[in-house]
Amino acid sequence: MSQLFVTIGVCVRNSASTIREAIESIIRQTYPHELMEVIFVDDGSQDETLQIIKEYASKMDMNVKIFHHKWRGLGFSRNIVVNNARGKYIVWVDGDIVLPKDYVRKQVRFMEENSKVAIAGGAYKILNQSVITFLENTEYVAYRFKSGSNLPGTGGSIYRVKAVRQVGSFDENIKGSGEDIDIAYRVKIAGWKVARDTVPFYGYGKRTWKELWNHCIWHGYGAHYVSHKNRGILSLPKMFTPISFIAGIIYGIVAYKIFKRKLVFLLPLYFVFKSIAWWIGFIRSHIDGYGHNLCIKSS
Repeated sequence: MSQLFVTIGVCVRNSASTIREAIESIIRQTYPHELMEVIFVDDGSQDETLQIIKEYASKMDMNVKIFHHKWRGLGFSRNIVVNNARGKYIVWVDGDIVLPKDYVRKQVRFMEENSKVAIAGGAYKILNQSVITFLENTEYVAYRFKSGSNLPGTGGSIYRVKAVRQVGSFDENIKGSGEDIDIAYRVKIAGWKVARDTVPFYGYGKRTWKELWNHCIWHGYGAHYVSHKNRGILSLPKMFTPISFIAGIIYGIVAYKIFKRKLVFLLPLYFVFKSIAWWIGFIRSHIDGYGHNLCIKSS
């Protein structure tokens, strides 16, 4: 396989506590550095994230570009990477992700061997250990075991730039999360394939219940935009809290067969916790969007 130019896209906001490890894992990549560029996009951080990026940029032996703006959302930030990328592929690195040193090389090899694949997601492994992260990892493993493949996200994934541009890049109107689910759905409709769990990478799970709560609200907020645009992506009934509780019981049974730990039976309460936060975000997004539409109609 001949060596190809690759873009590393790092879209972050308020990631000062973990961004150093993410950048250092990029620096350690065995893929030829002269064939790599790193595009940083800081989406209005209010901590030291931007300063840390600038500090490391001067030490990196690969081409580096830094963009910074007030908060515009992930779709907008990711399109900055897409529009400025010189690589055939983009490997997305979140601010709390750590890549193994051969990650880029293996992901590029996979894409070159699978020309119909537009997106290849990595196999997510959690670094920090706590009750929250155990349940987070248990949910992921049980879901994959029970349900099979689903749409990959962006963090830790490699995207074929040609496919991304073919479908019009990321939707900048999606606020919160969901821009990754939306584009994966669209590339599949366009005839491309997506893959999951190709190469392992590592990330930090949620450290506190408050952090998990806010994260789920953020997902719910973005889900409103995604479900309104493409009703086939999300099944809203599955997100109802009573159904989430039942799903937690089912997943707990599956997880116990895998992990043999009684802690998995906290999954029903864990699912309910996430479901409530998700619906708060979803409803808040609906209210905000309704108010925005009224302003447009009255103007």
